[in-house]
Amino acid sequence: QVQLVESGGGLVQAGDSLRLSCAASGRTIRSYAMGWFRQAPGKARESVATISWSGGHTYYADSVEGRFTISRDNAMNTVYLQMNRLKPEDTGVYYCAADGTLYYLSAQAMDWSYWGQGTQVTVSS
Repeated sequence: QVQLVESGGGLVQAGDSLRLSCAASGRTIRSYAMGWFRQAPGKARESVATISWSGGHTYYADSVEGRFTISRDNAMNTVYLQMNRLKPEDTGVYYCAADGTLYYLSAQAMDWSYWGQGTQVTVSS
């Protein structure tokens, strides 16, 4: 089992930056694909950014491409999401996800096995 704990969310203004962290425990995530998803009120959970086990492959949603960067530190068992030039439409609960069996960076939440409890990000205009 993998336990995931997100941190770093908060209330910011449009144009500001935030850095989310996802700390994993229970087992090493060295061989796991990792991802960040978000869910706005009344909307489905959507993929924001995902990263392969090695860090060599990443995927970004079109809405965040060029503004967000996903990275991982396998030695620290932690994944990060650097969010720059935040917009009000980035508001939502951000969830960290992990999976040890995916052979591609799925954008479908249902394909991921482990989830954190989420951290709220609110961007005011």
